[in-house]
Order: sequence, then C-alpha cells, then structure tokens
Amino acid sequence: MTLTQAYILLMVSILLEITATGSLKATEGFTRWIPSLISVIAISGCMFLMSHVMKILPVGITYATWSGVGIVALTFIGIIKYKQIPNLATIFGLVLIIIGVVIVNVMSKANIDG
Repeated sequence: MTLTQAYILLMVSILLEITATGSLKATEGFTRWIPSLISVIAISGCMFLMSHVMKILPVGITYATWSGVGIVALTFIGIIKYKQIPNLATIFGLVLIIIGVVIVNVMSKANIDG
C-alpha cells in the first residue's frame, strides 16, 4: 500500500466513523435496530480500515487525523441536524484542532517518507 492509498483509506475510515457517531443519537440507547445496526457496522468498518492504515502511517498521525477531522465534521453535523450552535470558545478550540491536525500531518512527512 502506498502513502496515498493509506490516506484514502483513512478518509474512508473517517467517513465511516462520522456515520457511526452521527447515527448514535438516533439509536436511542441502542433500542432502535436500524440506526444501531448502521452505527455498529460503520464503526466496525472504520476500525478495520484504520488497522490497515496503521501498517503505513504511524499510530499518532492516524489517530490525530481520524479524531480531529471527526470532531470537526461531527460539530458541523450537530449544527445542521440538531441546531447545536457552538459558542466562541468551542469554535476557537475547533480551529486549534484543525491547526493541530495540519501540523501533525505536514511536519511528520519526513518521518513517514524516510
């Protein structure tokens, strides 16, 4: 697997994580079957793909990217789907998360490639 393929798999894994976590509220404590099944299948696929990504990317980079992008994306889902508007401090924190993910990925290229 190439580095590009690893990042593609990581992005698919992130989409699955967003799907899994985004459907959790609809499970109503895993009492509703369809959202529960979506959540379990999506998180299982997510973990499977991440296990392959970690063959190429270091654990820290993989997890920082996965969690950071997931947090920001799920915040947007909360805004759109549930009308959960973040306050200024939350927005500032999300900006710091984005900056952190970018730094971790850009500054770690040397360690991955060589």
